[in-house]
Amino acid sequence: MSVLAQAPTPPAATAVGSVPLNIGIFVAFVAFTLVFVYRASRTNKTASDYYAAGRAFSGPQNGVAIAGDYLSAASFLGIAGAIALNGYDGFLYSIGFLVAWLVALLLVAELLRNTGKFTMGDVLAFRMRQRPVRAAAATSTLVVSFFYLLAQMAGAGGLIALLLQIPPSNRLGQGAVIAVVGILMIVYVLVGGMKGTTYVQIIKAVLLIIGAAVMTVWVLGIAGFNLSALLGDAAAASPKGEAVLAPGLQYTNPIDFVSLGLALVLGTAGLPHILMRFYTVPSAKEARRSVVWAIWLIGLFYLFTLVLGYGAAALLPPGTITSATQNNAAPLLAYHLGGELLLGIISAVAFATILAVVAGLTITASASFAHDVYANVLRRGTAAPDAEVRVARMTALVIGVVAIVGGIVANGQNIAFLVALAFAVAASANLPTILYSLFWKKFNTTGALFSIYGGLAICIILIVFSPAVSGKPVSPATGRSASMLQGVDFHWFPLDNPGLVSIPASFLLGIIGTYVGGRRPIEEGKFAEMEVRALTGAGSEKAIPH
Repeated sequence: MSVLAQAPTPPAATAVGSVPLNIGIFVAFVAFTLVFVYRASRTNKTASDYYAAGRAFSGPQNGVAIAGDYLSAASFLGIAGAIALNGYDGFLYSIGFLVAWLVALLLVAELLRNTGKFTMGDVLAFRMRQRPVRAAAATSTLVVSFFYLLAQMAGAGGLIALLLQIPPSNRLGQGAVIAVVGILMIVYVLVGGMKGTTYVQIIKAVLLIIGAAVMTVWVLGIAGFNLSALLGDAAAASPKGEAVLAPGLQYTNPIDFVSLGLALVLGTAGLPHILMRFYTVPSAKEARRSVVWAIWLIGLFYLFTLVLGYGAAALLPPGTITSATQNNAAPLLAYHLGGELLLGIISAVAFATILAVVAGLTITASASFAHDVYANVLRRGTAAPDAEVRVARMTALVIGVVAIVGGIVANGQNIAFLVALAFAVAASANLPTILYSLFWKKFNTTGALFSIYGGLAICIILIVFSPAVSGKPVSPATGRSASMLQGVDFHWFPLDNPGLVSIPASFLLGIIGTYVGGRRPIEEGKFAEMEVRALTGAGSEKAIPH
């Protein structure tokens, strides 16, 4: 029997569930997590407490928190929607996101934990000139965090607008929703710091995986626990037919797909909010255990998204999931399966997903500015820890406001795609510099500056002048272009994601800058010390020299 024969028709995609029930579940969840945040705030007495949770979390705890940090709105809402709409090509996001963790495990996790203190700037400054590389690292961290925040805030706007039954045409109402999310994010960061944020991420990761597992089993149960039958029904229900089971539906240009894949696989090891999580454990061994736990949890979750995406395509009436509504595929499927209660619970978990990730991004960006720019560039290492934390809190306020404005502008875009842009920036600006610093003896300050600033500039310029921002044709179904800006076309770069060009360019710039900068015996001499410390952990608990 076809799965579709058993599926009652859900209501319109812009008005589902009970608004009072949805609000009640949201308020209960926020109140519950704020209790943990407040309790954590009472132990935030030092900069280490605020930035790195006092290094008090075990490997498994931090692994769950990393999964919570990584399983963002893009993973739950964006990928499920991308699979429902584009099938096989949508699932490629999951593959790229998961494979990326092997790079993080094998190349950076333990080494960063041993050589750094709070931020990526600590690692670079170990053997480079302090002020220029810290300023560059902070700039890169802020830009990557901004792109990632765009995706999360856009996802929040679409999700909560759905639950509060605010139509997409009501831009003011959706903007107000994004502003509320931003304010809550600021509260979490200011009150709880990294410790409070970590507890929220652990809670959210557990709830998200359990919620996705329940929905996955439910969908498979309707299909008679026959994945082939589910895929067949998804193809039969999709207006794109059998094409949803084969590659090439979304990425007709193989080069575009290769560029996206390169950004996804290499981007994780350069994401600042992921790198900062390695400092919340007491040792490099625990950092490695963190990544192993994270890989298992994240891999399991991405298997769930395959069923959820194709389940939404099979169970929801044709036309329900469009390019405009794809971010709501998982909540709409939850409503179809379990009515208002399941919708409220799953949406609250999705909201927690967004809230935890934006809090983690905000504390990372604010810590980078306060620790690298204020304490070590402006104050030359003389800033008191209390003053540093105070600057971090003020920076979090500014970042929150910027995230709100950016989220309003990006509202309606596919969030998995927006996150892919953040991965491209991270892989272009951060990863080459980190790898060269850890493994290349001749690498110097000039090379680091060329790599960071050059990779960052090339990546952003290519994004601005890509079809992702302007120039894609208007869809007859929605009356909108898939580009971020409507009604204009100034693109000249042909690829949606710039990774194929910007990442190799950044590696090349690092080499050019190193030879332009010339041989620096002091920096080369520090490499031996850094190598011993990275591999053995000797001296890793000492403060980074200024």
